[in-house]
Amino acid sequence: MSAAPLTTVPSFPAPPSFRGRVGSDASSGYYPAPRRYRLHLSLSCPYCLRIAVAHSLLGLEETLPVILLPSVPDLPDGGHSALRPLYEASSHRHPGSSLAPVLSDTWTGRIVSTHTPDILRDLDRRFGGDGPDRITLYPHSAETEIEAVEHLCEHSINHAAQQAGRADTDTTTRRTALGRLLSALDSLEGRLAHQDFLLGDALTAADVQVWVTLVQLDTVHRLHLDAAAVHHVADHPHLWAYARRLAAHPAFGPHLDLDGIARRHHAHCRGLEAAGAAVRILDWTAHRTDGSAHPSQEEPDRPTEPRDALHLRPSGPA
Repeated sequence: MSAAPLTTVPSFPAPPSFRGRVGSDASSGYYPAPRRYRLHLSLSCPYCLRIAVAHSLLGLEETLPVILLPSVPDLPDGGHSALRPLYEASSHRHPGSSLAPVLSDTWTGRIVSTHTPDILRDLDRRFGGDGPDRITLYPHSAETEIEAVEHLCEHSINHAAQQAGRADTDTTTRRTALGRLLSALDSLEGRLAHQDFLLGDALTAADVQVWVTLVQLDTVHRLHLDAAAVHHVADHPHLWAYARRLAAHPAFGPHLDLDGIARRHHAHCRGLEAAGAAVRILDWTAHRTDGSAHPSQEEPDRPTEPRDALHLRPSGPA
């Protein structure tokens, strides 16, 4: 079955960039204080999902409350009406969409940041605490490697998968994009063949980024690839076993809103699915429990082709 033309996510005006940072003390303006800030997240959004996982890994449930937003934005411009007052308070007559994620300050009633990389680093370095068992998501010695992983995931996986699944481009462009995607997956596979986590023995922000990227690849981008391409994507056993192991981690799996991801995607994409939609790579729901299996002891899920896989689109309105 060939891929049908896609209607991509509408191109909305980009809002002004809110790039405030949380400092280390009172002289910084924004400084850490228990329950001063709020995170506004929609778990169907990959950027929000990264922040939610990091928030749980750092144990910030009591320090930094989370306000969950609907899976599908309720405004015509792709924004959330619940965030509109914050945007208006932070930018007079704000011209863009009221998008998540948002880190807000309850003391001023304004937005601190909407920039995911900054928010993640501030959570880790300003709110994470100093206990002996404290996890460090952004070790200073690994900053360059983490940034390289972020770039790989955004450009060589997410963007490449989108290009490989577009039916309105020529075969050469799609084939080149697929090659770039598979090359990126090969590089991750090579690392995970010999170590528990992407940068070694300790879990870092690089693992959060890769895991969310794999979720997006299997639950969204796969739907627009042909079956042969999906089988090539699935042919990375260490990578998908690693994804399954992290899905069983209590800081990862509980945030996985599969129904919300599907509804958000179908609310924006009107095209028919390609044959890859029938080839499931990972059964995410089967692994959303607490677990600690070593990746070398696991076998990744075999790609399956359920007969009803082409009828996964929600029947109700998004």
